[in-house]
Amino acid sequence: MTLPHLAVSCPAPLIDLAGRLADAAGAVVRRHFRTPLAVDDKPDMSPVTIADREAEAAVRALLAEEQPGHGIVGEEHGATNADAEYVWVIDPIDGTKAFITGRPLFGTLIALLHRGRPVLGLIDQPVIGDRWTGALGRPTLLNGAVALTRPCPGLAPAVLSTTSPDLFGDDFGRFRRLADAVKLTTYGGDCYGYGLLAAGFIDIVAEVGLKLHDFAALVPIVEGAGGVITDWSGRGLHAGSDGRVLAAGDPRAHAEALARLAAT
Repeated sequence: MTLPHLAVSCPAPLIDLAGRLADAAGAVVRRHFRTPLAVDDKPDMSPVTIADREAEAAVRALLAEEQPGHGIVGEEHGATNADAEYVWVIDPIDGTKAFITGRPLFGTLIALLHRGRPVLGLIDQPVIGDRWTGALGRPTLLNGAVALTRPCPGLAPAVLSTTSPDLFGDDFGRFRRLADAVKLTTYGGDCYGYGLLAAGFIDIVAEVGLKLHDFAALVPIVEGAGGVITDWSGRGLHAGSDGRVLAAGDPRAHAEALARLAAT
């Protein structure tokens, strides 16, 4: 869905700033990766480490210097000036379970919202060195080269990915209908799966329970690569979305997937 007040390119200086924010977070994450770490449980029983907290703190410090009038919403340190016209949304380690088990299938997510809508998104894998950057009005880039989704005319030939089937809860039956219709289903990857979709290696990603910091950065990346990303009703994602996310590289596959996920 294109909104009239957002039909402009994202300014280049903000894209550059997003890259430097990812650099700051990545330096922290690499220092802690595959080292002995204390793992704490948050109230929702999801894990968190010093790497998560310090990486987000590094991002916040740089934003305070360069864009003090912008808002920040971070997974670990909460919200600051969240009613600002421009708000940065930070997930310092999306995929902490992968991080603490030594698997490099996690990423730092950095997004910029303009009036509540994602206009800039970055996925950074600081160990492998992969970085996807998507911005309104510009093509998505993977490590500086244009990234494109691949054609997929429907569900029969599609590769579907999700982080874990255990996360679907009451929506598992709806996900199962989708999984039964595709050629191959893979698990794991968190935000990295959306990057692979944008690069043409995966056709569909379906998940539930995502918060703003989990999905805001993904929207410009998927759309800028030629894909579609919505909630399970086909609505565009925004700050008030319900956490059910469906991304597809081809609109035809997305339409069929929506039909499979439809509530009965």
